[in-house]
This record gives sequence, structure tokens and C-alpha cells, in this order.
Amino acid sequence: MRIFITGHKGQLGKALRASLVTEGHTLLGGDLPEWEMTNADQVMESLRVFSPDIVIHAAALTDVDYCAGHPDEAVQVNGVGTYNVALACREVNALLVSISTNEVFDGRARQPYQEYDQRNPSNPYGYSKYVAEQVVERIAPRYMIVRTAWLYASGGVNFIHKIIARARSGSRLRVVTDEISSPTCVTDLAVALMDLIEIDRPGIYHLVNAGECSRYHFACEILRLIGSDASVEPIHLEDFERPSMPPSYAPLANVFGAAAGIELRPWQEALAEYVTQYEAQ
Repeated sequence: MRIFITGHKGQLGKALRASLVTEGHTLLGGDLPEWEMTNADQVMESLRVFSPDIVIHAAALTDVDYCAGHPDEAVQVNGVGTYNVALACREVNALLVSISTNEVFDGRARQPYQEYDQRNPSNPYGYSKYVAEQVVERIAPRYMIVRTAWLYASGGVNFIHKIIARARSGSRLRVVTDEISSPTCVTDLAVALMDLIEIDRPGIYHLVNAGECSRYHFACEILRLIGSDASVEPIHLEDFERPSMPPSYAPLANVFGAAAGIELRPWQEALAEYVTQYEAQ
């Protein structure tokens, strides 16, 4: 298959490229600074020339705190940019696989969110991705919307790296107990995405490592895996000042993917493997 990946330099884009190349697919990607999804003409031309069977739309403005301070820009990038991609997919009749987030939900649920639960974003980042989802639903000829949560990958700095670094430096660890979701390893997500594409069933999916935990319990498990006796002070979201307030309870339930035979392993297993590889570097 011919597959175009937006945001191919990002953590998910890199994982997808590594997986897809070994399977013999023909790949092309677009990413900043050479390629901008807000440039409608450039998006249309690149897809017309490449003529993909599938577009995996992983590009997004994901800095939630930046989005809080620049809500109009967030909608321009994540909303209008996705509109450009969806229009181009309609032009070349490509399947659009659009990556979304648990932050389209408000966090007031009492059980994990299912795929077709009502969306009600509580911050500008979540709203911009909500706009993107609506664009995909209304414009793309064929689509899959794939929501994920708390994605982590090797390279760069993520929550896991920060916890390990602070523990080993002797720095104080204060982590919230009332932000709960589904930690997800990017390599597991990439494999599940390809399985989903293979079965070719359009719709909305939640692809996350199974289970849920708070940021606090996630941190405690990281410390246990590295054999650290560093203590973690539990705090509440209201004690942790930041521009964007995440949904407090937003784990995702994989209902429709599981019905098609696509399930991700428990988050504890994925984290243990990731930490082992990270420590070996």
C-alpha cells in the first residue's frame, strides 16, 4: 500500500515508519518545517502527486499548555489543518486515519470513556482536537478516528524520563493523584494501528494499553521498576499550577477495536519493557 504519514518526524510517526518499512509499504511523509498542514495548496499537491491509499494523520499541535495560551492558533493548526488533510483525502479517495486524544472528553465520567460517548472538551487543546474530529467525520470519504492517551516513546523527554531523572538527582517528587487515564506505549499503538488498517473497518476507536492509573501510581510504578526508594508526595490537580487543566478522569475503553480482535497489553507490561530498554541505553 501507498501510505502518507503527516507528522512523520514525531514519536508516533517514527514508530509507524519503522513498522511499515519492514512490511514493504511505500511511504511518504510530511512534517515541519518543509511541510505545513495549514498550507492547503501544499497539502493538496503533495497528496495528488503521491496518490496514497491511506493517510495516517498524526501531525498536531500537542503542547497543551501552549494551546491554552493560544486557543485560536490551536484551532487553526489542529482544526483547519485537519480540514486541509481531509479535503485532500477526498480528492484522492484515500482512507484517512486521524489520531485524536482522550482530552476531547471532560473527565467527569465514572467509568472509562467508550468510543461514542459524548465529547465535551474542557481545555483549548481538547477543543481543537474535537474540531478536528468533526472535520474528519464531515469531510473525509472514508475514515478512522483513533483516540489514544498519555503516549510515550523513546527519545526526547517524557513523563517517565522526568520521574527517573528527578528521583536519581534527589529532587522532590510531587505527582497528582486525581488525573487518571491510560498510559500508552507508542510502539504498541503503531502495531495496533496497522492491525486496524488491515481489517479496514471505518469508525472511531480507542487504542490504549489496557487498564488505568493516576499520574501518582504511574510514577510509583516507574520508581519500583528502576529499584528506587525515592518517595513521591501525592498532590491534587489544583495544587499543580499550569496553564491547561487536563480532564481529571479520562481513561479510554477499547470496545470497538476489541470486538475486531485488536487489543493492547496491560499498561504495566508495556511500561516494564520500556523501562528495561531505557535503562539498557
